[in-house]
Amino acid sequence: MNRNEFLKTTLAFSLLGLFGKRIIRANELQERHFIADDFIWGVSSAAYQTEGAYAEDGKGLSIWDVFVQEKGKIKNNDTGKVACDFYHLYKSDISLLNSLKIPAFRFSLSWPRIFPKGTGSKNQKGIDYYHYVIDKCFEKGIDPWITLYHWDLPQELEIKGGWTNRDMLSWFGDYVDFCTKEYGDKVKNWIVLNEPLSFTGVGYFLGLHAPGKKGFKNFLPAAHHAALCNALGGRIAKENVANGNIGTSISCSYIEPKGQSEKDIKAAKRYDAVFNRFFIEPLIGLDYPTDTIPSLKKIHDYYKANDEKDLQYDFDFIGIQNYTREIVKHSLTTPIVWGKIIPADKRTDQYTTKNWEIYPEGIYDLLKKYNSYGKIKKFYVTENGASFNDVIADNKINDLKRIDFLKTYINSVLKAKKEGINVKGYFVWSFTDNFEWADGFDPRFGLVFINYADQKRIVKDSGYWYSDFINSLK
Repeated sequence: MNRNEFLKTTLAFSLLGLFGKRIIRANELQERHFIADDFIWGVSSAAYQTEGAYAEDGKGLSIWDVFVQEKGKIKNNDTGKVACDFYHLYKSDISLLNSLKIPAFRFSLSWPRIFPKGTGSKNQKGIDYYHYVIDKCFEKGIDPWITLYHWDLPQELEIKGGWTNRDMLSWFGDYVDFCTKEYGDKVKNWIVLNEPLSFTGVGYFLGLHAPGKKGFKNFLPAAHHAALCNALGGRIAKENVANGNIGTSISCSYIEPKGQSEKDIKAAKRYDAVFNRFFIEPLIGLDYPTDTIPSLKKIHDYYKANDEKDLQYDFDFIGIQNYTREIVKHSLTTPIVWGKIIPADKRTDQYTTKNWEIYPEGIYDLLKKYNSYGKIKKFYVTENGASFNDVIADNKINDLKRIDFLKTYINSVLKAKKEGINVKGYFVWSFTDNFEWADGFDPRFGLVFINYADQKRIVKDSGYWYSDFINSLK
């Protein structure tokens, strides 16, 4: 079977619900009146994970440029110095995206490429670069979605305390103000922060990500300042971008207890409070989830006048970023949450190379959970995807597991939409394979394979499937 025959057959099976263990039937997924014309289909990426050119054209160092130099911090001692070389290859990559007829491209701005020291003097070459990327998107009929902060804090600001320093509100506010004024006449869709729990929790509590800090004494101020900056960034962007669609993104995992014992149930609730409630509830006026984790009350030590009010902002949308489900059991070895996650490979045979369980029902349940607050206008799934071991054969990659993953998760998203939840779009993580933080280049999430030795791109069969699927809806 040649490639064209394969793609036609795969699409046909998808539409008929005959492909894989989890099926998607045409009447569930593709009714023209159900998936509206304004539903956005796209792919996502991030500056540090793709751009490379870490010290070119006036760019300053980020915390990740520094962190990756510490031996043993990153798998295989990989770095993002070159990454996918998107900085130099953006024209051909955007043209490739155009060839797949994927209409929206989410990418982030590199703060130190625009402000090399985080604040003060600006770098004109960096400013111009993002104009080039935005203009190339429009030239190719692609709608750019910009994330303002996707974890690459300027190192000069980290030296001053980074997110633990309350001056971050001023630094971040100036950065957002400049970017939304500079590009806001072109770009209307903006995401303020990418997964604040991830960059504060893993970077300032566990120390596994940049900047490598540990402990509650770092996490609590960093998290509080990030929450304040989230709302602040939303207010600034909304003021600067005429007719802007301004949102932010949160990471979330569906949480269930291992058993029905009271201890397991309480442990699961504590994990849910951290993973799924910590950043959304202050934003909508409910404060941090101290009702479930009393030790979080220490975060109030970092409050100043008006903080409770300043934490709140009514975003146009919330971006949901979900990859897995976690099963939790009670444990005395993990303070604060008093629980332990059971690894996916210890309880199921359905998991990715990241050892994340494949559980598409979870994204449906999470959308219902957040919708139940009654205070969120609309949702986009701004990240969802899977890493698998991709095998090249005859210069092709037949990644059927990823195709099945995408179909089942998309189906769950659209099930939520069909039941009345205002879901307006879906973005695959990721457009291309890229640098996956502490895991280096090992996990491959992309719809497009990258050979990092020569930067050659190969569209995976999942990329062709996604293209054919979304264009079959027109």
